Amino acid sequence: MIDLGPAAHRVGDLLAGVKDDQLEDQTPCPETTVGDLIDHIGTFATRFTASADKRTDAAPGPPPRPSRDNLEPGWRDRITGDLDALASAWHQPAAWDGVTSAGGVELPASVAGVVALDELLVHGWDLAVSTHQPYDAPDNEVLTAIEFVASFDAPRDGSLFGPVVTVAPDAPALDRLIGLTGRQPAWNG
Repeated sequence: MIDLGPAAHRVGDLLAGVKDDQLEDQTPCPETTVGDLIDHIGTFATRFTASADKRTDAAPGPPPRPSRDNLEPGWRDRITGDLDALASAWHQPAAWDGVTSAGGVELPASVAGVVALDELLVHGWDLAVSTHQPYDAPDNEVLTAIEFVASFDAPRDGSLFGPVVTVAPDAPALDRLIGLTGRQPAWNG
């Protein structure tokens, strides 16, 4: 089991720091604005909560294209609550057992939990750099995500991860994770 609470809380803290006039700003994700990214964070929070609970009533198939137009008044509180629910759901030992589904793909629940951690870490970084907020994650979380992301071979066509960005082997763990996902660790908009 991995405690997703700290990673979820970091993302919730970042959401509180997003200014309304930043929703149209670009992110390290091609053709994705800050608002689109926030909508994606909200979607994956609810979908991976359903994965932890092994609910069959969750939305099947891949998530819809994220859009800032889906952000209603009060989205910060709603998504922060959804992130708390995600962390709580994955805090249950049964969440990590057996098989579940995410994005229309059946997979071991233990893998789905690591995917959720990776989403929190990488999209937390995306949100932080896009909105000029500080961001740090502990190496134990980042190294778990690195092991997961490094298991994906070419082609890295952007459908899941982009082409690997070369980062020095002695770079901080978070920079290495970001490079493995196809992002430039020095990205600053």
